[in-house]
Amino acid sequence: MATATFASLGLAEPVLRALAGENYSIPTPIQAQAIPHVLAGKDVLGCAQTGTGKTAAFALPVLHRLANAPANGPKRTINTLVLAPTRELVHQIAESFAVYGKHLEQDLHLATVYGGVGQGPQVRALRAGLDVLVATPGRLEDLMEQGFVDLRSVKTLILDEADRMLDMGFIHAIRRVVAKMPKDRQTLLFSATMPDEIRRLSSSILRNPVGVQVAPVAATADKIDQSVYMVEKRNKPALLAHLFHSAPISRGLVFVRTKHGADRLVRHLHAVGIRAEAIHGNKSQNARQRALENFRSAKTPLLVASDVASRGIDVDGISHVINFDLTHEPETYVHRIGRTARAGASGVAISFCDGEERSNLRAIEKLIRKAIPVKADHPNYSAIASAPAPSGHNPQSHHRASPEPEARRGGPSGRAPGAARHPAPAPRHAAARPVHPQQKAAHPAAARQSVGYPLSRHSGPAHSKPGSGAGRGRRSR
Repeated sequence: MATATFASLGLAEPVLRALAGENYSIPTPIQAQAIPHVLAGKDVLGCAQTGTGKTAAFALPVLHRLANAPANGPKRTINTLVLAPTRELVHQIAESFAVYGKHLEQDLHLATVYGGVGQGPQVRALRAGLDVLVATPGRLEDLMEQGFVDLRSVKTLILDEADRMLDMGFIHAIRRVVAKMPKDRQTLLFSATMPDEIRRLSSSILRNPVGVQVAPVAATADKIDQSVYMVEKRNKPALLAHLFHSAPISRGLVFVRTKHGADRLVRHLHAVGIRAEAIHGNKSQNARQRALENFRSAKTPLLVASDVASRGIDVDGISHVINFDLTHEPETYVHRIGRTARAGASGVAISFCDGEERSNLRAIEKLIRKAIPVKADHPNYSAIASAPAPSGHNPQSHHRASPEPEARRGGPSGRAPGAARHPAPAPRHAAARPVHPQQKAAHPAAARQSVGYPLSRHSGPAHSKPGSGAGRGRRSR
């Protein structure tokens, strides 16, 4: 069977030209499955995790229709509404529409709406009329209640990361928003998981949907080298600093459990001479955008994120994902490590597990249906605990470093006598990891305010990977 191309899917010439400009010609599996159904006007229920290309799976057919549609008139109505859980994902989806729609004959009128910023620019964009609106449910409902949003002309509704919106408490706002829309619209719903509440929502708002599914949540990429260190909690920062120099880590994404933990770890890394920034819900929007751009441009080699951002970071060329804290939600582990090994590249996922996190490790291994090899090549940081190894572990691959004699370890700190508290920084080699041909260099985009930005065919935001997206940040009303 011949490999599908974007051209073979029948997309409009301006859309194909934009894709060619980004050096994309072969759709991902979710795109190849979904785009023909969306073009045929069918409702779609898609199960696909972040990184599979689902943003382009809905953006490209929408832009195809806009390319072939008559002029929307001087007072444009909202043609397509995209609902997403976080401001980061809203920005990334909007940028994807802008990149792929930059050659449309009629300028694409596109706006973003989310909380945490003033609503004035958003209201002005809405009054000017839009082709595509990308919004978080909370702020959109606020503006609807104030009479600034009219959804009576929406032809396509898209819900992205529906399970995340459920987790964040947006499900009732979504139902209220949908109630204000035409019943004869086309609806596309994408979710990484399908809990019962999402299935009930889909059955109530989709009409005879076509199901598409790729990369079930239990699957982890084959090209991700996974390992775990059994390490005492107090020794985790020193181990991370050591691995940063010895791996070496060219672009590492570090996940922690809490916002305060993220800030605390960044302070520790700065103290030992390692550049790092934190991204979490307590950061301002501008600070979060700036941290992401510094990470994309490799100005900051380590980005420390709370779980709120586990699906919100779409950056090519991440060499390592480090689970500084093991999540208690096994599915989150899969989403976290999915930030590396993108577009055919390989990647490394390293987890730190202290005595209290062993049950989390067992749950993760049960979900991914394999044991994660334990590394004990840095005994100074190895956990010295009496707890048994997680059940089901291969005794040859899951072993804990034996406690060394107290005199050899240098006392309770686990350091040899006279040893520095933190490993001495090794020479930093900045040689870039091999980049897959599909991994384009990221171009930092200027942080955008949440405004409508009419895009001429000669303008557009920074490059973004087709369908990549999945921004996750703090809940945005």
